[in-house]
Amino acid sequence: MKIGCPTEIKAQEFRVGMTPDAAAEAIAHGHEVLIQKGAGVGAGFEDSDYEAQGARIVDTAEAVFDEAEMIVKVKEPQASERKMLSEGQILFTYLHLAPDRAQTEDLIASGATCIAYETVTDAKGGLPLLAPMSEVAGKLAPQMGAWTLQKANGGRGVLMGGVPGVFPARVVVIGGGTVGQNAAVVAQGMGADVVVLDRSLPRLRQLDDLYKDRFKTIYASKAATAELVAEADMVIGAVLVPGAAAPKLVSREQLSGMKPGAVLVDVAIDQGGCFETSKATTHQDPVYEVDGVMHYCVANMPGAVARTSTMALNNATMPFMLALADKGWKTACADDPHLKAGLNVHAGKLTYAAVGEALGIDVTPVDEVINA
Repeated sequence: MKIGCPTEIKAQEFRVGMTPDAAAEAIAHGHEVLIQKGAGVGAGFEDSDYEAQGARIVDTAEAVFDEAEMIVKVKEPQASERKMLSEGQILFTYLHLAPDRAQTEDLIASGATCIAYETVTDAKGGLPLLAPMSEVAGKLAPQMGAWTLQKANGGRGVLMGGVPGVFPARVVVIGGGTVGQNAAVVAQGMGADVVVLDRSLPRLRQLDDLYKDRFKTIYASKAATAELVAEADMVIGAVLVPGAAAPKLVSREQLSGMKPGAVLVDVAIDQGGCFETSKATTHQDPVYEVDGVMHYCVANMPGAVARTSTMALNNATMPFMLALADKGWKTACADDPHLKAGLNVHAGKLTYAAVGEALGIDVTPVDEVINA
């Protein structure tokens, strides 16, 4: 199979869909790999690194899309990229379709087979291709929030760890999954007073067992959430509903009860955000203010540490990429129910129920398209 990797064109996105090591693995399996010129530079990989592994460098994205049978990316295809997709082509990347009707409609119209990293599952019910980026984003969230909390950046002027005689920052993490766990550990490591909210009692018990008294855990009732948000210097939104739009957990009305200069960091912004006032921003212009509360809502947070993120992502995606290339999408999905869960669009049909529910689009069962 011809596997193509174009340069990411979303604003301030420095990651790349394939590392030279991933290209080498694919070539060892008998496949041809096409890399757009300069695609890996943002993550520290030169064209010569790919050529040394046997990949072919092509000048333009058009050349990649024209030749490749499978396109491997990081971020969702932008409008210009969606126009280059062709019927029967495989697209393997993050999609985040639930809050994005335009992208969903374009992918359906393309006739391509689109497999989303973020909905591929594992035997434990986890999301193995989302997990590494969730780990990165979770660890970055307190770091970015601390920067935003500085007075020069619009925040309250509160130091995360405080100093002797002065309280540290109060940080509330909404969601105790992979993002929330990593955010809480880093925020506590910075010296903040941390509370993690979640609606799963087993998960709260697990966090308590793992971290003892390093941070507090609270059941995420509406009343408890509202009370803690009002007291917080920083709130990190870390809630995920796989493949679906994120629930809105902090309303516009609640902002008036928050401290002036408090910070909201919305890690769920790729899925529409979990604060009512969230809107996607970029690394170039990451922060905005609503009612005196600072919002950090960068939609590709892991892109800030592109080399780490690219390597972590490729470690997770490579086995699935190879299965798709070795077997073709239909056999690969039929053989692996976890990869099958990643199939979102095929041949003009939407196949992921949560996206259909979010956007009001009819859904065709995955097994129906596989068995067709």
